Amino acid sequence: DAPSLLSPLQDSQEHKIVLYENPSFTGKKIEIIDDDVPSFHAHGYQEKVSSVRVQSGTWVGYQYPGYRGYQYLFEKGDYKDSSDFGAQHPQIQSVRRIRDMQWHQRGAYHPTN
Repeated sequence: DAPSLLSPLQDSQEHKIVLYENPSFTGKKIEIIDDDVPSFHAHGYQEKVSSVRVQSGTWVGYQYPGYRGYQYLFEKGDYKDSSDFGAQHPQIQSVRRIRDMQWHQRGAYHPTN
């Protein structure tokens, strides 16, 4: 039984992303650990997103709440400015994790047979 007790702790380490209001990881920030967030506003974060630090996992950021608008793929690493992740405007309002590397342009998950 011991391994199953440890697995939730290990899972929580798999996905971590921090989004910052200003370039070069400054200003207000929102930190997300192992969760999909359909709306930053619901978490009290209404600022723009100009830089992103992915500590683990792979994420898709969306321009608007509800996983809508332009999509940005975030793999592990540092994105010092919105141009680093290909955004015309420093706006991200929802994020979701990619748990199985099945990423599609339409933002939907399609199981494979």
